Amino acid sequence: MTLEQLRIFVAVAEREHVTRAAEALHMTQSAVSGTIAALEARHGVALFNRVGRGIELTEAGRLFLGEARAVLARAAHAEALLADLAGLARGTLHLVASQTIASYWLPPRLAAFTADYPQIAIELSIDNSEGAAARVREGKAELGFVEGMIDEPALVQRAVARDAVALIGAAPVAHIDAQWLRAARWIMRERGSGTRSTFEEMIRAHGLDPTELDCAMTLPSNEAVLTAVETGAGVAMLSRQVVARAVETGRVAILPVTLPDRPFHLIRHSERRLTRAAEALIHVLEEYPA
Repeated sequence: MTLEQLRIFVAVAEREHVTRAAEALHMTQSAVSGTIAALEARHGVALFNRVGRGIELTEAGRLFLGEARAVLARAAHAEALLADLAGLARGTLHLVASQTIASYWLPPRLAAFTADYPQIAIELSIDNSEGAAARVREGKAELGFVEGMIDEPALVQRAVARDAVALIGAAPVAHIDAQWLRAARWIMRERGSGTRSTFEEMIRAHGLDPTELDCAMTLPSNEAVLTAVETGAGVAMLSRQVVARAVETGRVAILPVTLPDRPFHLIRHSERRLTRAAEALIHVLEEYPA
C-alpha cells in the first residue's frame, strides 16, 4: 500500500465520485478506478458500494477512511519536518481560509510572504469556517483563517484582524428597526460559514429568532449572495470588503444599521509544532500594515 493509493482513496471517498476525484487529482478516470480496484483486490475487501452509476463507502471503507487520513497527515507532517530542517530554502505551506478571508484579506499578505520567502510554495484551500477547522484538525492544513470563534478543543486560535460588516440592499432605506428586519426577505450564506454565524448573532442582538426570518435564498458564496441582492431578491449581511466595489458603483446600498466588527482568527492544532514557514508567515501577518 502506497501513499499515492491512500491519496486517491481519500479523494474518491470524500467526493463519492470517481470522475470528480480524478479531476481534483489531475489523473484519468481509468487510473483512479484502477487504483481503487487494485487496493480492494490486494486486501480482499470492498471499500465502495456501486449503486447505479454512483458509489458510496462501505462500512469497511468508512473505517479505513479515518486511518488513511491519519497516515496522510503524518506523512505531510514528516515532509514538512524535512523541509523545516532545510530552513526556509524550500518547502510548501498548506493553508485553509474561509471565503471572505481567502478572497480579500489574505492575498496581499501572502504576496508579502512570498516576496520575502520565494522558495516556499503556498497551497491555499477555501472552505467555510467549519470546514477550515476540520482541515486543520485533520492535518490537511497547518494554519487556518476563519471568521469568528471555533468551538474545537484541539485547536488554538488567536485574533489577527477585525472585519467591518454591513447590511446591504438593492435600494436605500430610510429607517430600520426590529419590525423591518422581521419582515425583510433575506439572502443568506450556508450554515457553517462565518458570515452566517455573524448574521445570526446580529439578528439575536436585535431580539429576533433567525429561524423565524423570511429566507428567500441560501447560497454558497459571498459573490452569489451579492449578485442576488443586486437583482433585488432580498437583503443580506456581508463583509464591507466584499461589497465595497458594488457600493461604489451604486449596484447596492449600505442600509442604516450599526453592526459591530467581527474578528478574523488564525487557527492551528494545539499538539502539532509549527514549521519555520508557518512561524514566518505569522510574523509577516503581525508586521503587515493594518
